[in-house]
Amino acid sequence: MISFVYFDVGGVVVSDFSGTDKWVKMKRDIGITIENDKEFDQFYDKYEKEVHVGRDVDTLIPLMAEKFNLIFPAGYSLLKDFVDRFKSNKSILPVIDKIKQDCQIGLLTNMYPGMLSAMTKKGIMPLISWNVIIDSSVEGCQKPKLDIYKLAEQKINIKKDNILFIDNTMENIDAAKNFGWQTFFYDSVDHKNSSNNLLNYYERVSRN
Repeated sequence: MISFVYFDVGGVVVSDFSGTDKWVKMKRDIGITIENDKEFDQFYDKYEKEVHVGRDVDTLIPLMAEKFNLIFPAGYSLLKDFVDRFKSNKSILPVIDKIKQDCQIGLLTNMYPGMLSAMTKKGIMPLISWNVIIDSSVEGCQKPKLDIYKLAEQKINIKKDNILFIDNTMENIDAAKNFGWQTFFYDSVDHKNSSNNLLNYYERVSRN
């Protein structure tokens, strides 16, 4: 029986870069060449871990400019550039609505500071009152670390096997599964099909 469902945001509730070429396009737009791709990805992966737990992503701009000899326009914001490239995932809205009729719902997301509010302001987040929001940049811990799953469980006070977690990253799914939660892997390559599969899965397990 499912009593609470946690949704990831990027790649699930919102269509971000997952399953697309948008990350490559963004790199080219800011001046990263094909030759620098690997080095830039390693650089960004290193600092993104800090961003997920509270560092302002725009503090990376001068570091990127220096290391990769980039020139950014005055007033450029990495945060805004990311959000401007995101879109709403309309296919998941009826699924969320259906689940919300049956049980409580929340967000469990690795997020940049200010990104969730920026997406809400842009209008790409569902107009839903979430029961709980676990934002890594607010809480100071991130998936797939155990601490964030413990915190998410404490917030709702529901038994492990009555929690369903939906995410598009297998590392995060595996961590939640090992912690004792039920899980669903959401394939961001095909939002429509994944949303249909999620609804079918939820209806099946919620009857047990």
